[in-house]
Amino acid sequence: MATVDTYRHIIATVLSEYTRIPYAYGDLQCKAVFDRKNDHYLLVTLGWDNGIRVYSVLVHIDLMDGKVWIQQDNTEDGVATELVQAGIPSDRIVLGFQPAELRKYTAFAAA
Repeated sequence: MATVDTYRHIIATVLSEYTRIPYAYGDLQCKAVFDRKNDHYLLVTLGWDNGIRVYSVLVHIDLMDGKVWIQQDNTEDGVATELVQAGIPSDRIVLGFQPAELRKYTAFAAA
């Protein structure tokens, strides 16, 4: 089984790729925010679109008790699949944004 350090590296690598994708509209950027000490990983969208300030969390991932908890995922295809393809087993990923009673019906860990 992979170590938490391996999970940290995979998460940072996968999320960093999103910062390279340009937005098709507005003056928007995707920024990666990594707190490796406390195991919090975020992608934040910020900037301006038609005179309106944009600031939102695109992805929020926490490492807790040896598992990868996806707290928020507003990506088009879902970051969980990318994490699995990069080497994190699906039974180590929890879709924290799903209600606990529904997680058992996913391909990922219930908790």
